[in-house]
Amino acid sequence: MKVTIKQWNAVATWRWDMAEDDDVCGICRSAYDSTCSKCKYPGDECPLLMGECNHSFHMHCIIAWVRQEQSQDRCPMCRQPWKEKGA
Repeated sequence: MKVTIKQWNAVATWRWDMAEDDDVCGICRSAYDSTCSKCKYPGDECPLLMGECNHSFHMHCIIAWVRQEQSQDRCPMCRQPWKEKGA
């Protein structure tokens, strides 16, 4: 018996593997598995960055935040000095 596949429709889903229960960016308030305002598609173009304070943000969101003079290089959630975990 020979089988021929004439059409195939694939469906996929993904999520960031994050330890925290809160699954939205603290700056743009968009879900981690969606995009920040600067990106068209979620994924490698805008990875999540976690600070030593254990708060996570889209990469573009935290970079824009830290570049603002009034941020004083502090986490927008807890106001501790911002340092990327593992950096």
